[in-house]
Amino acid sequence: MADNETIGCFPENRPEKQSKVDLILLFFFSIVSVSCSLLLSIIISAAAFTRYIIGGDLYGFEEWVRLLAFWLYFMGGAYGAYNDTHVSADVIDSYMKEGFFKRLVVVLRNLITTGISILFTWYGYEFFMFGFMGPLGTGIAIPQTTIWQIPLWTSYLAVFLGLIFMTYYFTMRLFRNLRLLIKGGVS
Repeated sequence: MADNETIGCFPENRPEKQSKVDLILLFFFSIVSVSCSLLLSIIISAAAFTRYIIGGDLYGFEEWVRLLAFWLYFMGGAYGAYNDTHVSADVIDSYMKEGFFKRLVVVLRNLITTGISILFTWYGYEFFMFGFMGPLGTGIAIPQTTIWQIPLWTSYLAVFLGLIFMTYYFTMRLFRNLRLLIKGGVS
């Protein structure tokens, strides 16, 4: 097995240098994603076993599933933003020949992605603060789940953090491709 195959998923899309911050964040994304995947599998299997084999009900399991799914999706999204494996509109530039115009299209795509990500990060902040401070903004009457009384800000935090990290990696990719546009090179 070649060395570049052992470092993970889509190593050709990773940034040239991995800083210590990136390594710590990637470790965090990986631990959260794997833990949430395992816990989701266990909870959903237990709910199915309880419902269809025993004939009972695993009361309120949906609240835990929702919380874990938020963390899984948004930490996975941040990991995808780092690897450049997120959903994007790169069909057009994949059919273009290398050159200035292709690099310009890539920078425009990155600029739009970063702009939208910044907007959604702002919405994610508002979403988190609503859950953390409550509807009145005073910290009173904080929204909670019905059965387990889990504060909703725990799920909203996953959205906000995931969007922060996605915006960070999208911005870094924009700067890298902007540098390639100016200096020349393969995008």
